[in-house]
Amino acid sequence: MQKKTWLPDKSDLQKNFIFRKLGNFLSDEDLWHMNRHSVSEALLWGSVCCFLPIPFQMLPCLLFCIWRRTNIPIAIAVVWISNPITMGPMMYFAFEVGAALTGTDISLTDFELSWDWLVSGLGEIWRPLIIGCLICGFSFGGLAFLTAQFYYLSRK
Repeated sequence: MQKKTWLPDKSDLQKNFIFRKLGNFLSDEDLWHMNRHSVSEALLWGSVCCFLPIPFQMLPCLLFCIWRRTNIPIAIAVVWISNPITMGPMMYFAFEVGAALTGTDISLTDFELSWDWLVSGLGEIWRPLIIGCLICGFSFGGLAFLTAQFYYLSRK
């Protein structure tokens, strides 16, 4: 299967506002190569950023890719796993992981989608949510990293 056919190319990504602002950095050819190092780390950083409970997760992912000189299209594609449909279940799972690890006994059964709940409830849930998101992101990212490494090693 040819992976490059369904990944966005450099010119497509440079049409995006965020990518245009980082134009000089994006001319580095290492950010577009598909080799063992670049793909493995792209999967790692894409997974970590995928679990960040922030809007615009692509921006930190892009900065990590530039810093570590990894494949941008693969990392951005992994970040897109977290979308409006999957974000809720992912954050709930990360919260439960964080609550179990910190020993926090907070129930989200009284959840209400309102500004008042967000202001009052965020003070209670932020610590287990952040810890859970980091644990899940690095766990899934580490697993993806190792899978890509073994894949490339098995091809030799």
